Amino acid sequence: MKIVKSVVEMQVICRELRTQGLSIGLVPTMGALHKGHLSLVQRAHSECKTVVASIFVNPLQFAPGEDFAQYPRTFEEDCKQLETEEVAVLFAPEASEMYPGGAVTTVTVSGIGDRLDGASRPGHFTGVATVVAKLFHIVVPHRAYFGQKDAAQIAVLRQMVQDLNFGLELVSCPIVRDADGLALSSRNRYLSVPEREQALSLHRALAEIEQSIAQGERRSSTLLDIGRNILEAAKGIKVDYLAAVDSGSLLPVTSVERGVLVAAAAYVGHTRLIDNLLVA
Repeated sequence: MKIVKSVVEMQVICRELRTQGLSIGLVPTMGALHKGHLSLVQRAHSECKTVVASIFVNPLQFAPGEDFAQYPRTFEEDCKQLETEEVAVLFAPEASEMYPGGAVTTVTVSGIGDRLDGASRPGHFTGVATVVAKLFHIVVPHRAYFGQKDAAQIAVLRQMVQDLNFGLELVSCPIVRDADGLALSSRNRYLSVPEREQALSLHRALAEIEQSIAQGERRSSTLLDIGRNILEAAKGIKVDYLAAVDSGSLLPVTSVERGVLVAAAAYVGHTRLIDNLLVA
């Protein structure tokens, strides 16, 4: 696996790959890799000739007081995992390489970027859209792979891809969970043993909502009350949001039908976790 730190070098390598007629699958990450990330790499391998991954803890998507400085950085272990998965190229730039002095341009996806996590973390999706747009411009992949756990992010990026005419397919991959149902996240390593048990209430709330949908309940207000009751009864949980929204626009819906996104965010201790259910 070739590790690249320079934007210019990365552009040259990816241009050569395309010249050779090789399709490129891009897996953008912030590192601290787990089986969820590796499932994206595996999906990319199944659909593309060459897999490129990136590791970049993007300062632009963290607000003051958030966990940018504490965000887990496990670069050597990440590299070993990516090598095992036969990733061809790892792009791992420094912040000064991605945002050189004097850089002032950002990408804002208006409206949709202000919903769910965008409402809770103002400016977050501007940071996400800006760095992903830069990665798309640098790598020019045929497909880019993201986890369904970040469903709001996917909606924002789909809008950006459409609006800015990026010639690529954005692929959403299923949430990967531990055996107990907790959605895998790099931030799970922040959790103490008691907090990890408390965090399971997020999955329990969504599972109960899913069961109620299967039994025929469609009113979003009723379904969200079911989830809130579970979350409010759990110790150590501070709910950020629980919402039923259109998976494309992230606008609230009154009736939960196929394709609706039921999404939750909550603080467990000081750790903010997200999870969701895409209604089938």
